Amino acid sequence: MTQTSKSKTRSVAAIGEPPSKPAARTFLFMTFSIAALLAQDGVTNGAIYALLALALVLVFTVTRVIFIPSGEFVTYGTLTLAALQLGKPPGTVGLLAGLALIAGTMECYTAARQRDWRRFPRRLALYLVLPLAIAVVVYAVAPLSLAFPIQILLTLVIVTALGPLLYRVAYQPLAEASVLVLLIVSVAAHFSLLGLGLWFFGAEGSRTPPFTDATFHVGDITVSGQSVLVLLSSLILIGALYLFFERTLYGKALRATAINRVGARLVGISPSLAGSLTFVLAALLGAFSGVLIGPITTIYYDSGFLISLKGFVGAIIGGLSSYPLAAAGSVLVGLLESFSSFWASAFKEVIVFTLIIPVLLWRSLTTHHHEEEE
Repeated sequence: MTQTSKSKTRSVAAIGEPPSKPAARTFLFMTFSIAALLAQDGVTNGAIYALLALALVLVFTVTRVIFIPSGEFVTYGTLTLAALQLGKPPGTVGLLAGLALIAGTMECYTAARQRDWRRFPRRLALYLVLPLAIAVVVYAVAPLSLAFPIQILLTLVIVTALGPLLYRVAYQPLAEASVLVLLIVSVAAHFSLLGLGLWFFGAEGSRTPPFTDATFHVGDITVSGQSVLVLLSSLILIGALYLFFERTLYGKALRATAINRVGARLVGISPSLAGSLTFVLAALLGAFSGVLIGPITTIYYDSGFLISLKGFVGAIIGGLSSYPLAAAGSVLVGLLESFSSFWASAFKEVIVFTLIIPVLLWRSLTTHHHEEEE
């Protein structure tokens, strides 16, 4: 056999041999690197889903409303900020003014029917004057070249202001209705806001600039500064909500309403005030989620529903009652989505939403049925 034949034989034989130790270590390292990147994306998305899950749990425990339109507040947050980036007044300005006029008219009718003029000026200022003032300010300053933090602040203010107005117009007149009726109202509000989103922002998607381009290196793993900022912002907001519920009078009132609505009413906690405050917090969480998710992915007018569904899966894991379990379930959803996109990207949504089946089955077997309180 010639020298060339011997070399070819050795090359062919080497293909069937096990890899050397350095090659094996490289293979394991590459696998660990991919897993670390997927985990980073999963935790980042899970932090955003956790905010939505907390909003869903908060609204349901206080008002018995399954807050399906929460996703629209996410898209409104992203698209409003994108419109301000372009120097255009966002469509949410017109929506805020329209809801304010409807809510103000309803307050006038309620005060005239009940002859309750003592609280009328305060309610009119809350539901009419303040939202109109916000709409006028945002409309006036939108064409100006504002700093990015100011644009974020204006976005949070205008989208958050939509929350109590939506409650006053759509939910407060039916506050004593059954959960099924409130669910139907939520579905109607979702489709209404979805259509308005298409009208305001169009069918094209938008993406906001990243907050930072910094990167950090932990060993051989690269961590995005954007992911770190999203995670820290979510943790800070969750911590602020914890302090609000533990240390403030209004937070304790909401906790009392969540535990026992009838008892809270008996000790003088207003159901309408609790509902409005709850929707303020839920709208703030949705708008904040929209601001955080804008630099990560392109958001369209109908993207919010799918995002809120993933937050809903996390809330279901928490039984629509436990805040820590809802947050943990949302992080699990984010991790499952991230790893599913690597192994079976075509079925990642199916895999994520299939998670709700064993959870519901387990809860149906371990939870006793209670009739809805009168």
